[in-house]
Amino acid sequence: MDIRSYRPEDRAGVIRLWEEDDPNPSLWNKATDILDSKESYQPGLLFVAADGDTIVGTTMAGYDGRRGWIYSVVVTPSHRRKGIASKLLALAEKALASLGCTKLNLQVRDGNKGAVKLYQSLGYSIEPRVSMGKRLGD
Repeated sequence: MDIRSYRPEDRAGVIRLWEEDDPNPSLWNKATDILDSKESYQPGLLFVAADGDTIVGTTMAGYDGRRGWIYSVVVTPSHRRKGIASKLLALAEKALASLGCTKLNLQVRDGNKGAVKLYQSLGYSIEPRVSMGKRLGD
């Protein structure tokens, strides 16, 4: 298993993984659009897990100079419970810390108890917040 930074040749595999994880994405959540944006902004904060030539996991991070965010932690079902998500997160956390980040945030879809359990096992805690959003440019 190769846990590393994203490379342009990983593109098709990352898109495939994200589309399999979310087969009915909203208009603002298309895998190709997300990857296009990440490749142009903070591309060094996208990490993959490759099993041979197959991308089996990803995590994406962002940093605004104050807080870091974790996004797109995805591991293909056949490779779950093997420590891949934990290793991807550790790599993202190390990269963010090297930028001066001292606080991380992430969001979990309501009802995704498995993800909550994973993050809690890695030291994340539930913080009382109301998550709000607004689409721009629609």
